[in-house]
Amino acid sequence: MKLAIIQPQFAPNLFDLAAMLKADLVVWNDLEQWNRKGRTHRAAIKGEQGLQWINIPVITEDRKKPIREVRIDQDEEWIEPFWNALHHNYSDATWYDFFAEELEADIQQFADFEKMLDLNQWFFGNMMKYLEFDVEYQLASQISDFDPNPDLFTERMNADVLYQEHDSRHYQWRSDAAKEALKVHPEYSQVGDHFLPELSILDLLFNEGKESFRVFDKIS
Repeated sequence: MKLAIIQPQFAPNLFDLAAMLKADLVVWNDLEQWNRKGRTHRAAIKGEQGLQWINIPVITEDRKKPIREVRIDQDEEWIEPFWNALHHNYSDATWYDFFAEELEADIQQFADFEKMLDLNQWFFGNMMKYLEFDVEYQLASQISDFDPNPDLFTERMNADVLYQEHDSRHYQWRSDAAKEALKVHPEYSQVGDHFLPELSILDLLFNEGKESFRVFDKIS
C-alpha cells in the first residue's frame, strides 16, 4: 500500500499532486503546526520576474497553532491583490478566458471563510473539478490511528511506500524512508519565454485547461 502525507493546500504543485495521485491513501496532515515556509497558505505562480507567491494572510496569534485551527486574517485587504496577480500574469494564457470569470467568482468567496483549512478544502475541490480530475483524501484529525511520526504511522497503516510533501524538510516531520513520487517534472505549454517548474496547479489550469489530462497521465 502506498501512503501520501501532505499538508492541506488550496493549489498544490505537481510534485505534491503526483504523490496524491499515486497513493492508495492520501492524508492531509491538519494536525501539524502551521509554518510560514509551508504551502498551506500560499501557491506559486509564474510572474514577470519568475516564481511569484500568492498568499492567504494568517492571524498572527494563530501562527503556532495546528493547521486545522489557523484562521484567515480577513481584516487585511488581500482578495483583490490575490486575483489581480492571477489576472496580470495569466491574461494571455491559452485557457484564461475560459476559466477567468468562474475562478474570479470563487476567489471573491474567500471572504466567507474563517478557517484556512476550510478554504483549502473547498478551493482544491473546485480546482479538481475544473481540471476534470478527482483526488480523495482524509484529514489526519479524522483518523483515530494517526501518529505524527511518519514512520510509525506508515507501519501502523501497513504501507510499504511513503510519499511526503516535496521539499518540506524545513517545516514537516520527514521520514528518511520517504520516496519521491515525481522525479522529473513534466513540461507543458506555459505563458512566457521559458518553462518554469514547481508552480501550482493554477498555472496548469490557465495554460493547459481541459487538456491537463495529458500532464496528469505523465505524473500518475
